[in-house]
Amino acid sequence: MLTKRRYSVKEMVLWTRGETLIYLGYAGVITVLYRVFDFTFLNVPWTPVALIGTAVAFMIGFQNNSAYGRIWEARKIWGAIVNTSRTWGMKVQDMIRPYEDQAQLTEEELIEERRVLIYRHIAWLTALRYAMRTRKSWETQHTAVTNREWRNSIHIPEEVSTLEDNLLMYLSREEHEYVLSKGNKPTAILFLQSEHLRRLKEKGCLWQFAFINLENVLEELFTHQGKSERIKNFPYPRQYASLSLYLTRVFAVLLPFGLIPEFAEIGESMLDDFYHIGNYFIWAAIPFCGVVSWAFHVMERMARVGENPFEGVPNDVPISTISRAIEINLRQMLDENHEDIPTQFPEERNVQM
Repeated sequence: MLTKRRYSVKEMVLWTRGETLIYLGYAGVITVLYRVFDFTFLNVPWTPVALIGTAVAFMIGFQNNSAYGRIWEARKIWGAIVNTSRTWGMKVQDMIRPYEDQAQLTEEELIEERRVLIYRHIAWLTALRYAMRTRKSWETQHTAVTNREWRNSIHIPEEVSTLEDNLLMYLSREEHEYVLSKGNKPTAILFLQSEHLRRLKEKGCLWQFAFINLENVLEELFTHQGKSERIKNFPYPRQYASLSLYLTRVFAVLLPFGLIPEFAEIGESMLDDFYHIGNYFIWAAIPFCGVVSWAFHVMERMARVGENPFEGVPNDVPISTISRAIEINLRQMLDENHEDIPTQFPEERNVQM
Protein backbone atom coordinates (compact mmCIF):
# COMPACT_ATOMS: atom_id res chain seq x y z
CA MET A 1 0.00 0.00 0.00
CA LEU A 2 1.02 3.59 -0.31
CA THR A 3 -0.77 6.71 0.83
CA LYS A 4 -1.18 9.38 -1.80
CA ARG A 5 -1.45 12.25 0.64
CA ARG A 6 0.43 13.34 3.72
CA TYR A 7 -0.56 12.19 7.13
CA SER A 8 -2.11 15.00 9.19
CA VAL A 9 -1.30 15.44 12.87
CA LYS A 10 -4.85 14.31 13.63
CA GLU A 11 -4.33 11.02 11.79
CA MET A 12 -0.99 10.42 13.51
CA VAL A 13 -2.57 11.03 16.92
CA LEU A 14 -5.49 8.70 16.12
CA TRP A 15 -3.03 6.06 14.88
CA THR A 16 -1.24 6.13 18.24
CA ARG A 17 -4.11 7.16 20.48
CA GLY A 18 -3.89 4.10 22.75
CA GLU A 19 -0.24 4.63 23.61
CA THR A 20 -0.77 8.40 23.91
CA LEU A 21 -3.50 7.91 26.52
CA ILE A 22 -1.22 5.54 28.43
CA TYR A 23 1.60 8.09 28.46
CA LEU A 24 -0.73 10.89 29.62
CA GLY A 25 -2.33 8.70 32.29
CA TYR A 26 1.05 7.50 33.53
CA ALA A 27 2.41 11.07 33.75
CA GLY A 28 -0.80 12.11 35.54
CA VAL A 29 -0.40 9.37 38.17
CA ILE A 30 3.21 10.34 38.89
CA THR A 31 2.24 14.02 39.11
CA VAL A 32 -0.58 13.28 41.56
CA LEU A 33 1.74 11.19 43.73
CA TYR A 34 4.38 13.91 43.68
CA ARG A 35 2.12 16.90 44.30
CA VAL A 36 -0.92 15.63 46.18
CA PHE A 37 0.65 12.83 48.25
CA ASP A 38 4.00 14.59 48.57
CA PHE A 39 6.00 11.63 47.21
CA THR A 40 8.95 13.91 46.49
CA PHE A 41 11.33 10.96 46.45
CA LEU A 42 9.98 10.25 42.96
CA ASN A 43 12.85 12.24 41.60
CA VAL A 44 15.41 11.17 39.01
CA PRO A 45 18.22 13.56 38.04
CA TRP A 46 17.54 14.99 34.62
CA THR A 47 21.03 14.23 33.26
CA PRO A 48 20.69 10.40 33.02
CA VAL A 49 17.19 10.79 31.55
CA ALA A 50 18.57 13.14 28.90
CA LEU A 51 21.42 10.72 28.15
CA ILE A 52 18.97 7.87 27.65
CA GLY A 53 16.85 10.11 25.43
CA THR A 54 19.92 10.88 23.30
CA ALA A 55 20.72 7.18 22.95
CA VAL A 56 17.09 6.45 22.02
CA ALA A 57 17.15 9.20 19.40
CA PHE A 58 20.25 7.70 17.78
CA MET A 59 18.80 4.19 17.78
CA ILE A 60 15.44 5.30 16.36
CA GLY A 61 17.19 7.39 13.72
CA PHE A 62 19.24 4.38 12.65
CA GLN A 63 16.13 2.19 12.60
CA ASN A 64 14.16 4.70 10.53
CA ASN A 65 16.98 5.05 8.00
CA SER A 66 17.22 1.27 7.66
CA ALA A 67 13.45 0.84 7.35
CA TYR A 68 13.23 3.58 4.74
CA GLY A 69 16.07 1.92 2.85
CA ARG A 70 14.11 -1.34 2.73
CA ILE A 71 10.97 0.44 1.50
CA TRP A 72 12.86 2.39 -1.13
CA GLU A 73 14.74 -0.67 -2.37
CA ALA A 74 11.46 -2.57 -2.66
CA ARG A 75 9.96 0.28 -4.67
CA LYS A 76 12.97 0.34 -7.00
CA ILE A 77 12.72 -3.42 -7.52
CA TRP A 78 9.06 -3.21 -8.50
CA GLY A 79 9.80 -0.21 -10.68
CA ALA A 80 12.36 -2.37 -12.48
CA ILE A 81 9.71 -5.11 -12.81
CA VAL A 82 7.48 -2.58 -14.57
CA ASN A 83 10.20 -1.73 -17.09
CA THR A 84 11.23 -5.34 -17.70
CA SER A 85 7.60 -6.43 -18.10
CA ARG A 86 7.00 -3.84 -20.79
CA THR A 87 10.22 -4.93 -22.47
CA TRP A 88 9.01 -8.52 -22.38
CA GLY A 89 5.69 -7.60 -23.99
CA MET A 90 7.40 -5.59 -26.74
CA LYS A 91 9.97 -8.27 -27.58
CA VAL A 92 7.45 -11.10 -27.53
CA GLN A 93 5.31 -9.18 -30.02
CA ASP A 94 8.21 -8.32 -32.34
CA MET A 95 10.57 -11.31 -32.11
CA ILE A 96 8.23 -14.28 -32.37
CA ARG A 97 8.06 -14.36 -36.15
CA PRO A 98 8.66 -16.94 -38.89
CA TYR A 99 12.40 -17.45 -39.33
CA GLU A 100 13.59 -17.94 -42.92
CA ASP A 101 10.43 -19.78 -43.95
CA GLN A 102 11.15 -22.50 -41.39
CA ALA A 103 8.16 -21.73 -39.18
CA GLN A 104 5.87 -24.66 -38.50
CA LEU A 105 3.06 -22.42 -37.26
CA THR A 106 0.58 -20.20 -39.05
CA GLU A 107 0.20 -16.50 -38.29
CA GLU A 108 -2.96 -17.19 -36.28
CA GLU A 109 -1.08 -19.78 -34.23
CA LEU A 110 1.80 -17.34 -33.67
CA ILE A 111 -0.65 -14.74 -32.39
CA GLU A 112 -1.92 -17.30 -29.91
CA GLU A 113 1.67 -18.16 -28.87
CA ARG A 114 2.36 -14.50 -28.15
CA ARG A 115 -0.84 -14.22 -26.16
CA VAL A 116 0.06 -17.27 -24.07
CA LEU A 117 3.53 -15.88 -23.29
CA ILE A 118 2.14 -12.52 -22.22
CA TYR A 119 -0.69 -14.02 -20.19
CA ARG A 120 1.78 -16.34 -18.49
CA HIS A 121 3.84 -13.29 -17.55
CA ILE A 122 0.76 -11.75 -15.96
CA ALA A 123 0.38 -15.03 -14.06
CA TRP A 124 3.98 -14.58 -12.85
CA LEU A 125 3.18 -11.09 -11.59
CA THR A 126 0.10 -12.44 -9.83
CA ALA A 127 1.99 -15.30 -8.19
CA LEU A 128 4.78 -12.95 -7.10
CA ARG A 129 2.48 -10.42 -5.47
CA TYR A 130 0.65 -13.19 -3.62
CA ALA A 131 4.00 -14.56 -2.44
CA MET A 132 4.98 -11.11 -1.19
CA ARG A 133 1.70 -10.78 0.72
CA THR A 134 2.14 -14.16 2.43
CA ARG A 135 2.34 -13.60 6.17
CA LYS A 136 5.69 -14.18 7.87
CA SER A 137 6.05 -14.88 11.58
CA TRP A 138 7.93 -11.63 12.18
CA GLU A 139 5.30 -9.48 10.44
CA THR A 140 3.20 -8.35 13.37
CA GLN A 141 2.15 -4.79 12.58
CA HIS A 142 -1.21 -6.00 11.24
CA THR A 143 -2.09 -7.09 14.80
CA ALA A 144 -1.98 -3.55 16.20
CA VAL A 145 -5.45 -2.27 17.05
CA THR A 146 -5.31 0.82 14.84
CA ASN A 147 -3.82 -1.17 11.92
CA ARG A 148 -6.58 -3.77 12.27
CA GLU A 149 -9.16 -0.99 12.09
CA TRP A 150 -7.60 0.23 8.86
CA ARG A 151 -7.38 -3.25 7.31
CA ASN A 152 -11.01 -3.98 8.19
CA SER A 153 -12.14 -0.87 6.32
CA ILE A 154 -10.45 -1.67 2.98
CA HIS A 155 -10.19 -4.63 0.63
CA ILE A 156 -6.66 -5.90 0.00
CA PRO A 157 -6.84 -7.83 -3.31
CA GLU A 158 -4.74 -10.75 -2.07
CA GLU A 159 -7.15 -11.24 0.83
CA VAL A 160 -10.32 -10.90 -1.25
CA SER A 161 -9.57 -13.65 -3.80
CA THR A 162 -7.26 -16.66 -3.86
CA LEU A 163 -4.16 -17.23 -5.95
CA GLU A 164 -5.69 -20.40 -7.39
CA ASP A 165 -8.70 -18.53 -8.79
CA ASN A 166 -6.56 -15.74 -10.22
CA LEU A 167 -4.12 -18.06 -11.98
CA LEU A 168 -6.99 -19.79 -13.76
CA MET A 169 -7.50 -16.61 -15.78
CA TYR A 170 -3.99 -16.72 -17.24
CA LEU A 171 -2.86 -20.36 -17.36
CA SER A 172 -4.13 -23.51 -19.02
CA ARG A 173 -5.54 -26.23 -16.79
CA GLU A 174 -2.36 -28.32 -17.06
CA GLU A 175 -0.09 -25.38 -16.31
CA HIS A 176 -2.34 -24.34 -13.45
CA GLU A 177 -1.99 -27.74 -11.80
CA TYR A 178 1.76 -27.79 -12.44
CA VAL A 179 2.37 -24.34 -10.91
CA LEU A 180 0.23 -25.03 -7.82
CA SER A 181 2.17 -28.24 -7.19
CA LYS A 182 5.40 -26.27 -6.73
CA GLY A 183 6.60 -24.47 -3.63
CA ASN A 184 7.94 -21.41 -5.45
CA LYS A 185 5.17 -20.67 -7.91
CA PRO A 186 6.72 -17.61 -9.63
CA THR A 187 9.84 -19.66 -10.36
CA ALA A 188 7.73 -22.46 -11.83
CA ILE A 189 6.02 -19.98 -14.16
CA LEU A 190 9.33 -18.58 -15.41
CA PHE A 191 10.48 -22.14 -16.07
CA LEU A 192 7.39 -22.65 -18.23
CA GLN A 193 8.24 -19.47 -20.10
CA SER A 194 11.77 -20.66 -20.88
CA GLU A 195 10.48 -24.06 -21.99
CA HIS A 196 7.96 -22.36 -24.26
CA LEU A 197 10.68 -20.24 -25.88
CA ARG A 198 12.76 -23.37 -26.54
CA ARG A 199 9.82 -25.03 -28.28
CA LEU A 200 9.24 -21.96 -30.44
CA LYS A 201 12.91 -21.93 -31.43
CA GLU A 202 12.73 -25.59 -32.41
CA LYS A 203 9.68 -24.83 -34.55
CA GLY A 204 11.50 -22.09 -36.44
CA CYS A 205 9.46 -19.24 -34.92
CA LEU A 206 12.34 -17.74 -32.96
CA TRP A 207 15.80 -17.25 -34.36
CA GLN A 208 18.90 -17.78 -32.23
CA PHE A 209 19.58 -14.15 -31.33
CA ALA A 210 15.93 -13.50 -30.44
CA PHE A 211 15.87 -16.65 -28.29
CA ILE A 212 18.95 -15.51 -26.34
CA ASN A 213 17.50 -12.01 -26.01
CA LEU A 214 14.22 -13.24 -24.56
CA GLU A 215 16.06 -15.64 -22.25
CA ASN A 216 18.03 -12.65 -20.95
CA VAL A 217 14.76 -10.90 -20.14
CA LEU A 218 13.69 -13.98 -18.16
CA GLU A 219 17.02 -13.81 -16.34
CA GLU A 220 16.26 -10.20 -15.41
CA LEU A 221 12.88 -11.27 -14.08
CA PHE A 222 14.54 -13.96 -11.97
CA THR A 223 16.87 -11.27 -10.60
CA HIS A 224 13.99 -8.95 -9.71
CA GLN A 225 12.11 -11.82 -8.10
CA GLY A 226 15.15 -12.81 -6.03
CA LYS A 227 15.67 -9.25 -4.82
CA SER A 228 12.02 -8.95 -3.82
CA GLU A 229 12.17 -12.31 -2.02
CA ARG A 230 15.31 -11.22 -0.20
CA ILE A 231 13.49 -8.29 1.39
CA LYS A 232 10.43 -10.41 2.13
CA ASN A 233 12.28 -13.38 3.63
CA PHE A 234 14.98 -11.56 5.59
CA PRO A 235 13.56 -9.48 8.45
CA TYR A 236 15.08 -6.36 9.89
CA PRO A 237 17.57 -7.66 12.53
CA ARG A 238 15.67 -8.18 15.76
CA GLN A 239 18.49 -6.97 18.01
CA TYR A 240 18.21 -3.47 16.56
CA ALA A 241 14.42 -3.38 16.45
CA SER A 242 14.02 -4.81 19.97
CA LEU A 243 16.63 -2.51 21.49
CA SER A 244 14.94 0.56 20.02
CA LEU A 245 11.56 -0.56 21.36
CA TYR A 246 12.87 -1.34 24.86
CA LEU A 247 14.90 1.87 25.12
CA THR A 248 11.89 3.92 24.00
CA ARG A 249 9.78 2.35 26.75
CA VAL A 250 12.50 2.85 29.37
CA PHE A 251 12.77 6.49 28.36
CA ALA A 252 8.98 6.94 28.53
CA VAL A 253 8.95 5.40 32.03
CA LEU A 254 11.78 7.60 33.34
CA LEU A 255 10.69 10.84 31.67
CA PRO A 256 8.05 11.91 34.26
CA PHE A 257 10.48 11.27 37.14
CA GLY A 258 12.91 13.71 35.56
CA LEU A 259 10.49 16.33 34.24
CA ILE A 260 7.94 16.64 37.05
CA PRO A 261 10.48 17.80 39.69
CA GLU A 262 11.84 20.27 37.13
CA PHE A 263 8.35 21.71 36.57
CA ALA A 264 7.76 21.80 40.33
CA GLU A 265 10.97 23.76 40.81
CA ILE A 266 10.05 26.21 38.07
CA GLY A 267 6.60 26.66 39.63
CA GLU A 268 8.13 27.42 43.05
CA SER A 269 10.35 30.08 41.50
CA MET A 270 7.25 31.78 40.08
CA LEU A 271 5.24 31.90 43.33
CA ASP A 272 6.38 35.38 44.36
CA ASP A 273 5.47 37.08 41.10
CA PHE A 274 2.84 34.78 39.59
CA TYR A 275 1.37 32.84 42.49
CA HIS A 276 -1.54 31.17 40.75
CA ILE A 277 0.51 30.17 37.71
CA GLY A 278 3.39 28.94 39.85
CA ASN A 279 1.07 27.02 42.18
CA TYR A 280 -0.36 24.96 39.32
CA PHE A 281 2.60 24.95 36.97
CA ILE A 282 3.58 21.39 37.91
CA TRP A 283 0.46 20.10 36.17
CA ALA A 284 1.86 21.33 32.85
CA ALA A 285 4.32 18.45 33.13
CA ILE A 286 1.54 16.01 32.20
CA PRO A 287 0.91 17.20 28.60
CA PHE A 288 4.60 17.93 28.17
CA CYS A 289 5.55 14.37 29.14
CA GLY A 290 2.79 13.09 26.88
CA VAL A 291 4.03 15.06 23.88
CA VAL A 292 7.68 14.06 24.31
CA SER A 293 6.82 10.39 24.90
CA TRP A 294 4.45 10.44 21.91
CA ALA A 295 7.14 11.93 19.64
CA PHE A 296 9.64 9.20 20.51
CA HIS A 297 6.99 6.49 20.29
CA VAL A 298 5.62 7.54 16.91
CA MET A 299 9.12 7.68 15.40
CA GLU A 300 9.89 4.20 16.71
CA ARG A 301 6.56 2.86 15.48
CA MET A 302 7.03 4.40 12.03
CA ALA A 303 10.30 2.49 11.80
CA ARG A 304 8.62 -0.79 12.83
CA VAL A 305 5.87 -0.30 10.25
CA GLY A 306 8.42 0.33 7.51
CA GLU A 307 10.53 -2.75 8.21
CA ASN A 308 8.37 -5.05 6.06
CA PRO A 309 7.30 -3.22 2.87
CA PHE A 310 5.04 -6.04 1.65
CA GLU A 311 3.11 -6.76 4.87
CA GLY A 312 -0.09 -4.98 3.88
CA VAL A 313 -0.13 -1.79 5.96
CA PRO A 314 -0.87 1.74 4.65
CA ASN A 315 2.69 2.71 3.69
CA ASP A 316 3.69 -0.51 1.94
CA VAL A 317 4.81 -0.66 -1.68
CA PRO A 318 1.55 -0.87 -3.72
CA ILE A 319 2.45 -4.10 -5.53
CA SER A 320 -1.17 -4.94 -6.39
CA THR A 321 -1.65 -1.61 -8.14
CA ILE A 322 1.70 -1.96 -9.92
CA SER A 323 0.87 -5.48 -11.11
CA ARG A 324 -2.54 -4.47 -12.40
CA ALA A 325 -1.04 -1.48 -14.25
CA ILE A 326 1.43 -3.83 -15.98
CA GLU A 327 -1.40 -6.20 -16.90
CA ILE A 328 -3.38 -3.36 -18.45
CA ASN A 329 -0.34 -2.25 -20.47
CA LEU A 330 0.42 -5.75 -21.75
CA ARG A 331 -3.14 -6.57 -22.72
CA GLN A 332 -3.42 -3.28 -24.56
CA MET A 333 -0.31 -4.35 -26.49
CA LEU A 334 -2.32 -7.40 -27.57
CA ASP A 335 -5.03 -5.03 -28.90
CA GLU A 336 -7.68 -6.62 -26.72
CA ASN A 337 -11.10 -5.04 -26.42
CA HIS A 338 -11.22 -2.33 -23.80
CA GLU A 339 -14.16 -4.06 -22.10
CA ASP A 340 -12.13 -7.27 -21.67
CA ILE A 341 -9.22 -5.55 -19.90
CA PRO A 342 -9.64 -5.34 -16.11
CA THR A 343 -9.74 -1.94 -14.47
CA GLN A 344 -7.22 -0.74 -11.92
CA PHE A 345 -7.78 -1.67 -8.28
CA PRO A 346 -9.71 1.21 -6.68
CA GLU A 347 -8.05 3.43 -4.12
CA GLU A 348 -9.62 3.18 -0.68
CA ARG A 349 -9.14 5.87 1.94
CA ASN A 350 -6.65 7.54 -0.45
CA VAL A 351 -4.43 4.45 -0.37
CA GLN A 352 -3.16 2.45 -3.34
CA MET A 353 -3.25 -1.31 -2.82
